[in-house]
Parts: sequence; C-alpha cells; structure tokens
Amino acid sequence: MTTELDQLRSRIAELRQALEAGIEERRANWSYRMERGRAVFEAGARQQHRELREGLAAYIGRARLSVVVTAPFIYALILPFALLDLFVTVYQAVCFPVYGIAKVRRADHIIIDRHMLAYLNGLQKLNCIYCGYCNGLISYVREIAGRTEAHWCPIKHARGAADPHAHYDEFCDFGDAEGFRAKVDSRDGRRRDG
Repeated sequence: MTTELDQLRSRIAELRQALEAGIEERRANWSYRMERGRAVFEAGARQQHRELREGLAAYIGRARLSVVVTAPFIYALILPFALLDLFVTVYQAVCFPVYGIAKVRRADHIIIDRHMLAYLNGLQKLNCIYCGYCNGLISYVREIAGRTEAHWCPIKHARGAADPHAHYDEFCDFGDAEGFRAKVDSRDGRRRDG
C-alpha cells in the first residue's frame, strides 16, 4: 500500500535525479567534463582561467582588516577537526562491524578538488582545500552518526528536526511503541511471541 509519504519520497528522488541532470548540463557550459572522477577543462578554458586569476598580493591587499584578524580563528579549528576525523574513523572501524552497520566511505564525503582551478591564487586554493576537508568531514561524521542513530534509536523526534539526515525518514514515529519494538526485534533477529 503506497502512502502519501511514499509518494513524497518518490517525488524527492525524482527531483534529485533532475537536479543531477541539470548539474551535468551546466558542466558543458563551463567547458569541462568528468574523467575518472576528475574535472578536465578544454584547453581554451584553462588559459582563460589563468588570465582571470587575481594575484596573491592584490587579493591580500584588498582584504578587510577584520578578515585578516579573524583568519587565525578559522585555521585554529584544524586541530579539533583532525581529532574528530581520527576518533570517528576509529569508532566506525571498531564498532560498525560489531553492530552490523555498513561502513561509510570517507572519500564519498571528503572531496578536495577545487584547488585544481586555475583561476584561484595560492591562498584561495589553500582555503578551498581547508573548506573541502572540513565540510566533507562534517558530512562524513553526520553519515556515521546517522547510521548509528538508525541502528540504536530510530525514533523521530516529537518536534520536527530542521535538517534531518538521510536515514531519518525510515525512523518510527514518536510514540509508536509497537513500531519501535518491531524494528528493534527485526534488527536483532528476534521474534515477539505474544
């Protein structure tokens, strides 16, 4: 029996496919194609990018003082991010096989490729590496946390979540004790008799 929620999920999947098709179409507008997971620009586009690159001195020279002063606070986060990466990766390696949860591929989340753009100067490239790592790491951690939550406590919140992870739709409704019990029993391979 198809429910209204199933229809909405199906429509969301269709919209995601349409979005991906639109992104693929735009790649042609920017004169690049994907080959073995890497962006390859046409020869003329790469030269045009080099011509449009702003020099490092000019880039730094026009920066606001407040941006320069706050930059160390941004870069200081690399240590906690790297520690988070280490601890979450070890957690997943140790616990997911025990729980029977499929591991999250780190490379599917941490994507560092923008530094290859010829129109970026050295500092912009460094910033793009940093942002690609940190935002990808948050995505990686979120997926690991989402899979963990789906395994241990797959219950929706009473109050709606602002941006729930991909597994949330499969959770039991808040207050659905029987649904939760059935989900836990099926996960653990148990049968309820009576």
